[in-house]
Amino acid sequence: QVQFVESGGGLVMAGESLRLSCVASGLRLDYYAMGWFRQAPGKEREEISCISSGSSNTYYEDSIKGRFITSRDNAKNTVYLQMNSLKPEDTAVYYCAARAVSRCNSIGKNTYDSWGRGTRVTVSA
Repeated sequence: QVQFVESGGGLVMAGESLRLSCVASGLRLDYYAMGWFRQAPGKEREEISCISSGSSNTYYEDSIKGRFITSRDNAKNTVYLQMNSLKPEDTAVYYCAARAVSRCNSIGKNTYDSWGRGTRVTVSA
């Protein structure tokens, strides 16, 4: 019933940009903090950002801080991840995730309830 569909991934060269979108259905995002995760080949899934339900607060993992920006449009039930200055180490499958509270804790301290199926980002050197 609850679904999250990511899009916007693809193959880019280092230094280029992508914008990922996550569209939710089956629930309204108004009261949910939303995170982005990524899973690189051979590595565990890691949380890289969290945005509060009203966009008042955002948190970023150190490796993407200053390069990636998460935003949301609750009227469209959509969360975004703008990825700039992409690096080969950003290559991963990117997932959006819903947290059943309105606030974010620091990265690594959040729990999430639902995930999308992911969109693949490949960055070539």
